[in-house]
Amino acid sequence: MKAVVCRSPGELVLEDRDEPGAPPAGWVRVAVSHVGICGTDYHIFEGKHPFLAYPRIMGHEVSGTVAETGEGVALSVGEAVIINPYLACGKCIACRKGKPNCCVRIEVLGVHRDGAMCEEILVPAQNLYPANGLSLADAAAVEFLAIGAHAVRRAQAEPGARALVIGAGPIGLGTALFARIAGLDVSLLDMSSERLDFAESELGFAALDGSRQAAADLVRNATDGEGFDVVFDATGNTQSVQSAFAHVAHGGGLVLVSVVKDDITFSDPEFHKREMTLIGSRNALRADFDHVAASIRNGAVPMAKLVTHRTSLAGTPRDLARWAHEKSGLIKAVIEIG
Repeated sequence: MKAVVCRSPGELVLEDRDEPGAPPAGWVRVAVSHVGICGTDYHIFEGKHPFLAYPRIMGHEVSGTVAETGEGVALSVGEAVIINPYLACGKCIACRKGKPNCCVRIEVLGVHRDGAMCEEILVPAQNLYPANGLSLADAAAVEFLAIGAHAVRRAQAEPGARALVIGAGPIGLGTALFARIAGLDVSLLDMSSERLDFAESELGFAALDGSRQAAADLVRNATDGEGFDVVFDATGNTQSVQSAFAHVAHGGGLVLVSVVKDDITFSDPEFHKREMTLIGSRNALRADFDHVAASIRNGAVPMAKLVTHRTSLAGTPRDLARWAHEKSGLIKAVIEIG
């Protein structure tokens, strides 16, 4: 089969790989249809991922159809599916608590093991969710949107609460969309006027442009000096995360959607006097995938506006390398494989 392989940082090629073969019991061979390109994929290509062994087939935002099932699998051949790319052990403390999204020994397709920028892949049946009428193109977007949906659910904010999402990239936009679906009053903060213009004109969000005014002043003006009830940081930027503590209202919470490699420091007196809640959010659960899929079906998620770039499997080495640097107009890129 054909596969796009990142052999080393900056080296992305289309090559022939062995087909995955027949699935063992409890597993499924999936014919890949669509793969979304994530920020993680760009980081892998650029050599910025700290825990990755090359060569690697990337791709973890995936839809496909069932090609063959192993023993004990209830799915039908030809069935359209959404792939949950987080392969959990099922035995650790997190899995026993019903939180496979933060499994101690988690393996993510396209990161810890080869992913789906290829024609076929083997996946445990428990990681496949029926698309139930979603187009295969839309089904490939469920995973990246589920990251934000999970973060919003973790926040447990009441409808009407003032929410700030910092970072207007795909994950931040997904978080903002699902915060709005949850009934929150959402504003977006970013340093990119272009991204904020898109969020404001196309998605209808209030925009706070950090390139034109200090973030602290923008937050103060937007909330009458009170701060936001809940703040989501989706930037992956250490300074942004540390600054976000000051944007939270007394009694409010900060949800860390993105992850940074550095230690985070904050003022303990400020943290305590606000009685803040600090929440980490990692990956997503089945409930989040189902919520996203239902929201796409009912039109609450404007998929046609979010997917801005498309390519083929053969065109991926050229286009992914270009999009890693040419970000203008890019929200979400999708590879059409099937």
